[in-house]
Amino acid sequence: MHGRATTAAMVEVAAALGVRVHAAVPPREIRFSRAGCRLHGLDWGGTGPPVFLLHGGGLTARTWDFVCLGLRGAARLVALDLRGHGDSDWSEDYRVDTMAADVVAAADHLGFDRVRLVGMSLGGVVAAHVVDSRPGLVERLALVDVAPGVDFESTRRVRAFMAGLGPVRELETVVQAAMCVNPRADRAGVAYRMNTLFRRAPDGVWIPKGDPRPPDFPAILAAIDRLDARLTAVPVLVVRGARSKVLPQATAERLVERIPDGRLVVVPNAGHIVQEDNPAALTTALHAFLTDQS
Repeated sequence: MHGRATTAAMVEVAAALGVRVHAAVPPREIRFSRAGCRLHGLDWGGTGPPVFLLHGGGLTARTWDFVCLGLRGAARLVALDLRGHGDSDWSEDYRVDTMAADVVAAADHLGFDRVRLVGMSLGGVVAAHVVDSRPGLVERLALVDVAPGVDFESTRRVRAFMAGLGPVRELETVVQAAMCVNPRADRAGVAYRMNTLFRRAPDGVWIPKGDPRPPDFPAILAAIDRLDARLTAVPVLVVRGARSKVLPQATAERLVERIPDGRLVVVPNAGHIVQEDNPAALTTALHAFLTDQS
């Protein structure tokens, strides 16, 4: 794939994971700036309600490729690279409220007065801040595998793996290492992800796109603990991967109980990265929630 997510590879992996593909056409890249930081996203088009999809820490907008292939017939889908990730600039400011302001700037850039948000892990925290910081902008919100009380310790191996990513001669080296961390992962899907996380340098070496500096985990965890207080004004769908160690079932249920208009969906055969483990089932759940006109 030469460091880019080719359409053929994207569609092949999505289909193998059970996604019913709507229009095998690549998304359009969008670029805009806020406070001197150049930001990037993927506009999948569509004529339905505008939906922003926000990835988790260490991932990119391309983590939503398979879901977008399945959802694009129902909504105007835009997947964003948070600052420091993917093809957005690195920054000296990775505060959650700064990233939330970036999302608001994306809505303004695209002329969206109302949006629906899907946020996974860190992206869910950012999405909740958007709800709180710009009243009236967000119509509904889907939180994917994040809630107050997440088991942060369970991410130790993955965090160590992500922190250890560096230049490699062959991407297969990284794929093999990732499979050792999570042997149950779909190998083709992991290979696709790694291809989107790296770019090829002029000397042929593969280098990670993301900022290697560790995030402020205490600040992020503190923001997660305040999630429920930010979710009182909009309908919320909490999505949990059935195999997720990060979000225990009881923790997800407790958040839903605290939200005035909350519901819970558990996606089978999925861990923390639900959108890559079982995009077909996630697409079904999101379609019902995001297109709800009530």
